[in-house]
Amino acid sequence: MSEIEKKLATLSNGPGVYLMKDESGEIIYVGKARSLKKRVSSYFLEKANRDLKTGILVKKIASFDAILVTTEKEALILEANLIRKHKPRYNILLKDGKRFPSLRIDVRTSYPRLEVVRKVKKDGAIYFGPFSSAGKLRSTLKIINKTFQLRKCKQKEPPKRNRPCLNYQMGQCLGPCCLPVDRDEYLDMVNEVILFLKGRTNDLLQKIKEQMAAASERQEYELAARLRDRMFAIQATVEKQAAVTTDFVDRDVIGIDREPEGSAISVLYVRGGFLLGSRNYNFDEVLGTDSESIQAFLRQYYDKDRFIPDEVFVPCQLENMELMEQWLTETAEKRVVLHWPQRGEKTRLIEMANENAHEALKDRISSENVFKSLLERLQKRLRMDRPPRRIECFDISHTGGNQTVASMIVFEDGKEAKSEYRTFNIDSLDHPDDYAAMHEVMARRFSPDKDWPTPDVLLIDGGKGQLSITASVLDGLGVMGAFEVISIAKKDEAKKETMDKIYRPGQANPVVFGRDGDVLLFLQRVRDEAHRFAITTHRKKRAKTIRKSALDSVPGIGEKRKKALLRHFGSIKRLKEASPEDIAQVPGISVKRAQEILEALDA
Repeated sequence: MSEIEKKLATLSNGPGVYLMKDESGEIIYVGKARSLKKRVSSYFLEKANRDLKTGILVKKIASFDAILVTTEKEALILEANLIRKHKPRYNILLKDGKRFPSLRIDVRTSYPRLEVVRKVKKDGAIYFGPFSSAGKLRSTLKIINKTFQLRKCKQKEPPKRNRPCLNYQMGQCLGPCCLPVDRDEYLDMVNEVILFLKGRTNDLLQKIKEQMAAASERQEYELAARLRDRMFAIQATVEKQAAVTTDFVDRDVIGIDREPEGSAISVLYVRGGFLLGSRNYNFDEVLGTDSESIQAFLRQYYDKDRFIPDEVFVPCQLENMELMEQWLTETAEKRVVLHWPQRGEKTRLIEMANENAHEALKDRISSENVFKSLLERLQKRLRMDRPPRRIECFDISHTGGNQTVASMIVFEDGKEAKSEYRTFNIDSLDHPDDYAAMHEVMARRFSPDKDWPTPDVLLIDGGKGQLSITASVLDGLGVMGAFEVISIAKKDEAKKETMDKIYRPGQANPVVFGRDGDVLLFLQRVRDEAHRFAITTHRKKRAKTIRKSALDSVPGIGEKRKKALLRHFGSIKRLKEASPEDIAQVPGISVKRAQEILEALDA
């Protein structure tokens, strides 16, 4: 008997998790099962019912491990943890580095305000969202700021000011920082904002109409006019929103589409009956049925820092429907309904989500085909033996030789791989010298102790000089020839050149692209991204240096006391003009310490 047959014979019928491995011992798939013996055996015995990808996976399985647990719930949690840890090739892997923004309002404060957040916490505040883009969130905030007069200052409680800020002058804030604002009236306005964000616009409009009528009866015509303008603004907003249900339930709607090239899952955000937006997720080489894919997606998507609505609609019957619903309820710390709509208006939402997923997958396949063609033509122009899947590009940025940084950006299969971006601080230079900076960067990037992937193409931003420096460093490290090295030089408008030029080592004339002008444009886009990343990194480094306060050199003054001093006096100039007694009024500052501060600032 083979090793796999021996293990199959000893498997338990209880719940557990199994880990499929290839010949090198790498884990390529993790799954859970109500019965380990039945599920794992199905991969090797039921050949007639296999889909294409399952057949490919089974051919690559050299061995497997199984972990027996007590309950299905334990298997569910363990499977998700193992997928996050090992990132198997054939599992759904949710790469969601940047979360969509939400709006947060803490009604426990004296004068609540709206703030933009990326993470949802269980802190007693009310959250709205997520919004499918920062642009849509800004549009919503713009409407709220024009319609309601909530404070905009970032402090938890309104700061004490001598006069109101510009937002008050513009009619976008009541000025609770320095004016006597009735808290009950302010909280009433907060409740109106909450109704607006929850989609309860009909209730809100009715309330405003009643307030407007009451103000007219009291002959408070200016107040009635403001309420009228608020009502019109809300009505105009409602007309632009797409109502998709007749109830006011917050729900996420999940859709899926699968092709041999991959799969896509779409999430529609329905809040208060209105469709706020959607987000699509693409996956490669995913193994399993729609049910297994959706379950794996839900377990990774709804973590502790993400808003979980009251209902989640799924496009198919899940194997562990009740168990998944229980897990969502425990994670959200509230009742969450997991539902598979099969009739009525709710099936239209599933159809909409599935269509979104279909379009996303179609666009992705089309885009991949375009990039595949482009990289194949780049291979031909550079006379390479394989398409360049990984392209690295370097650029240098500094201000007169100060705060010199080098950027390394990476394109994989024609697209930015931002997780692979790197920056290099060049502290050895105090004068402008791009050649010396590039020499140091190449030596550090391709140092033998760096266990980084080898690029197929190394693109240098510069002309023949930069290319020569790079080639000499790579030759000294013994890696010249392991990959293609090219440089991109800007067109010389004085010579009436119309295109940037690509140079190769030992070749006097630039590479001719002819009809493949889009390939050159692609390389320019790679160069521009390296330039953008280098400048952004340099500006951050320079701003950090500029932000250093004169108080940093005062012994005994840490970040907390520095902030307290600057908050009290407003600036270093005013602090210098203050007496030791005035400075000692700041909590934690004695008269003796105040004198030391003034001496340090005068030094």
